[in-house]
Amino acid sequence: MPSNRIGRINEEIQRELSDQLRRLKDPRVSQAGMVSITRVDTTSDLRYARIYVSVLDKAQEKDVLKGLKSAAGFLRRELGRSLQLRYTPELQFQGDDSIQHGAHILELLHQVEQQDEARETGGTEDAPC
Repeated sequence: MPSNRIGRINEEIQRELSDQLRRLKDPRVSQAGMVSITRVDTTSDLRYARIYVSVLDKAQEKDVLKGLKSAAGFLRRELGRSLQLRYTPELQFQGDDSIQHGAHILELLHQVEQQDEARETGGTEDAPC
């Protein structure tokens, strides 16, 4: 489990990169619709930060990741200026499907709930009075 300091740094990196994404001019990122940074994992020595990115349109995810990888140097410099860390971590972008996975689980839960309701209404009609 990350230390409290690393956790705060992760939050700051996530907040700052989210802000920078809105101002990024690369068309692969700016025209992709909704791009979200879902999580940041920084190594304890602050050398690397794995950035998990979620894209609303999954068909554009590869292009968005390519755009972010090409802009990683720029984003790293901007991050270093704003956070003023002794060492700014190297940014590694990775696709994240946790939101899609969560939506799938929610859909399955709704299906089970509907099946339970159907059984309850079907069971009460068959029961003798």
